[in-house]
Amino acid sequence: MNKNKGQGILEALLFAAGDEGISLQQITDVLDTTALQATELLEDLQEEYKKKSRGLSIIEVGGVFQMVTKKEHSEYLKKLVESSNSASLSQAALETLAIVAYKQPITRIEIEAIRGVKTDRSLQTLTAKALIKETGRAEGPGRPILYGTTKEFLDCFGLKTLKDLPPLDDVQEEALEQDEADLFFGLPS
Repeated sequence: MNKNKGQGILEALLFAAGDEGISLQQITDVLDTTALQATELLEDLQEEYKKKSRGLSIIEVGGVFQMVTKKEHSEYLKKLVESSNSASLSQAALETLAIVAYKQPITRIEIEAIRGVKTDRSLQTLTAKALIKETGRAEGPGRPILYGTTKEFLDCFGLKTLKDLPPLDDVQEEALEQDEADLFFGLPS
């Protein structure tokens, strides 16, 4: 296989693999080549992306290769996300998401017991935005749906794992401090 054709196929593989990425072993298997040849193809393609004024680059994370956007274009990507039609999450949805993140797997009834209000709409919104998903069914009457967070949730909040969430005590302290600050801003001058 010639170099240009190999790079084109590799580029297509990286694009198709998306956030999951592709390992060197997968590349060698698909291209029916050696690890050395696959590595050379990767390095050559990485150099091509560096030379040209492109918006993408190829990185290795955790043993897999991914095609990612360049950091220098982040302000434009941020504008795109902010100007998109997808509305930001409501306070109710954010509260529900926080409960799911810290207490997962959790049922709708358990979430409602914590929040004190219905959460059907928030759960629908969070599921539609792929921030939470059904993770199974609880034992007991009616076998209620259990909810948990998704990989998209981790990506959205810049977390590698759920262990990267701030400890709940810190979150509670910050909320208390914020409430106290709000009280002070509400005082007449």
